[in-house]
Amino acid sequence: MTDLAICAAQYCSIAGDLDANLDRHLQVMRLAAEQRIDFLLFPELSLTGYEPSLAQGLAQTVDAARLQPLRELARQLRMTTLVGLPLRTQASDAILIGALLFGADGAQRVYTKQHLHAGEEQVFSPGTGGAPLHIGDERIALSICADFTHASHARAAAEDGAGIYATSVLISENGYPHDSELLKGYASELALGVLMANHGGPSGGWACAGRSAFWAPGGRLVVSATGTGDCLVIARRRQGIWQGQTVALSLGD
Repeated sequence: MTDLAICAAQYCSIAGDLDANLDRHLQVMRLAAEQRIDFLLFPELSLTGYEPSLAQGLAQTVDAARLQPLRELARQLRMTTLVGLPLRTQASDAILIGALLFGADGAQRVYTKQHLHAGEEQVFSPGTGGAPLHIGDERIALSICADFTHASHARAAAEDGAGIYATSVLISENGYPHDSELLKGYASELALGVLMANHGGPSGGWACAGRSAFWAPGGRLVVSATGTGDCLVIARRRQGIWQGQTVALSLGD
């Protein structure tokens, strides 16, 4: 079992401002690289905020030129990074709740949310998920928010050989007790490490809970943000033992 450092980037999105969020994502990436992170996970729709009413105008294609700085920085830093945004398909007018995975090797992958929350279907279409990623000998399965509320989704990841289940979310204060128990349950029952990156501030009218976290296989809470705000929630595995750390972030505009 190789050593590994994974990180949830708890992030306060600026509603609808893609360019400002791009700049701030680059700042977070550089700060995470100082912590020698192997895999950096941002929340659901992190590049735009969770703003369904704005998604039509903000949606990007997977090869959008304005996303190139993220691709290039992930390669330069040798840090696999997942960011969230609305994605427009070239084959249709459908808009998907998507995540772009920029690999440390310069490769790019796409994950799209398979299970929509009630009301999201008014703007978004269901996606098709995406392949797991590999860092060293670790297999990491991906998820976006409502995906993890379907136990079959996490179970399929475990049956496919994943050791870590990484989910980008928007979880409100009211929803946090239930949702965090679900995620802890997957760690306990499926022997998965579970990494959850939540929004650190209000988004789309929701009072987000923050408290991004990592549960080790078996269900032990290794690390959690204490509340809201921009921060890194880091889980490190050294000689098979998981340890955690949080790092507060101060981001420029």
